[in-house]
Amino acid sequence: MSSQKLVIIIAVIVVMVAVASAYTLLPSHVIVRIATTTSLYATGLLDYLAEQFEKENPGAKLEFIAAGTGAALKYAERGDACAVLVHAPSLEREYIEKGVFEAGLIFAYNYFIIVGPKDDPAGISGSDSAIEAFKRIYSAGESGEAIFVSRGDLSGTHLREMAIWRKAGIDPAGKSWYKEAAAGMEQTLIIANELLAYSLSDAGTYLKFKREGRLSAFEALYANPEDLETINIYSVYVARGCFGDERRYTELFLKYLRDRQDVLRSFCENEYGLPLFYPAEGRLKELRNLWSRLASSQG
Repeated sequence: MSSQKLVIIIAVIVVMVAVASAYTLLPSHVIVRIATTTSLYATGLLDYLAEQFEKENPGAKLEFIAAGTGAALKYAERGDACAVLVHAPSLEREYIEKGVFEAGLIFAYNYFIIVGPKDDPAGISGSDSAIEAFKRIYSAGESGEAIFVSRGDLSGTHLREMAIWRKAGIDPAGKSWYKEAAAGMEQTLIIANELLAYSLSDAGTYLKFKREGRLSAFEALYANPEDLETINIYSVYVARGCFGDERRYTELFLKYLRDRQDVLRSFCENEYGLPLFYPAEGRLKELRNLWSRLASSQG
């Protein structure tokens, strides 16, 4: 064999190896980036939903970016996420009106609760409403008997807290007893637990960390599913700037959340034995009406 032929053969082999290597390095699935409120992520629900969804759609890989609702919506607006999972109707409506989203649906709900020290110095456990409970906390704070820890991060929970203060006709901002954590729900609950303070929390995150023994100093002192100020509605939206295969799988995930509500229900029952989140099916008309009311009242 001539040296020229040998060089050609070696060159061909090198090219074939390079092509094969490049092919093996190509991703075997489409990565779908979803920005989400921390309350859904911290409970482990999203990892469970992703695992079940990916079994039925092996070409997709869901990646979640956990942030407050305000930050999650900005991810979608910048094109850094193909979908969002959020729970702040007033903010959601702003982004819908700006044309950031093209499709969306309500898929779950739970309730906000007010947690605080076991001895309940503000006496909120006997309150008839969240508004009354906040008024009692304000009075106790002004008399030096109570502390309140706010998320302070423009999340869905923070926005609902501010809406309740407004409806109570009082403003705690700047008060020495009113602390802003500027953090997610998990960190806010831990701070409130350490300070023996009150705080507003979604029920799911509180129940998870309480069961894990991380919140030993306080209890859920006000929880009332009949109080419309406390209903917590979760929606999912597809961003207008999402294209190609990522958009196709994003839309399949929305359809999955709509059609496989049993998966959401089974997670709550199997993992905790109680409902951290409730499937929206069966209450969609009512939830849409409540969403519209909350979107109009900055809740």
